[in-house]
Amino acid sequence: MKDPKIIDIGNPPDPEEETKKTFSFRPLSSYGLPRWSVFALAALGLLYILNPTFGLIEFIPDNLPIIGNLDEGVAFMLVMYGVMELLEGRRNIE
Repeated sequence: MKDPKIIDIGNPPDPEEETKKTFSFRPLSSYGLPRWSVFALAALGLLYILNPTFGLIEFIPDNLPIIGNLDEGVAFMLVMYGVMELLEGRRNIE
């Protein structure tokens, strides 16, 4: 009979399984998007982020709970993919 005070937490992690993990983000050009369009989207995302809150463009108003900041999150992702594309392009040149 098992001791009810002992909690079974399973097997210890396999150290060889750590090496199997990969980085999930890939540049958008690897999905077939032209590099210039990735850079253009990143520039639009940066322009949207630098836009003041009361500025000219606001797709989703920030005063809506939770979903109000989704458009800024998408803009940050576009900038991140643009930077990743830039770094990946430099890696391929060298």
